[in-house]
Amino acid sequence: MNNVINEPALVAELTELYMKYETALCSNDTAVLDNFFWDSADVVRFGLNENLYGAEDIRAFRNSRPAFKLEREILNLKVVTFGEDSAAVTLEFRRLINNVERRGRQSQMWYRFPQGWKVVSAHVSFLKESRE
Repeated sequence: MNNVINEPALVAELTELYMKYETALCSNDTAVLDNFFWDSADVVRFGLNENLYGAEDIRAFRNSRPAFKLEREILNLKVVTFGEDSAAVTLEFRRLINNVERRGRQSQMWYRFPQGWKVVSAHVSFLKESRE
């Protein structure tokens, strides 16, 4: 059993997968996004204004949300692997919403199934707006 943390090849593989996820997210490619998530009633995604339990909830959310101006700038992307089959992906991001810059953060837990790597838990939130 490989208990190595941050094996370089796995970090590179997960980083590349995450960047494909990010491209699908910003272009609202729901088919690709669905394929990145574990197709299970046990997958969870906590969003900005929603708590989604199960692949069907996540799929319904993605198919119903507005599909415009989803682009964002990634800041401080971290990929940490644990052994051969588990990883955490975290990042901060910056987005313009109605011409107002908003900063947020995202975290995902990934697991390698026989079908490949899948997101099993995800969270995204905005930081409180500063009133400087």
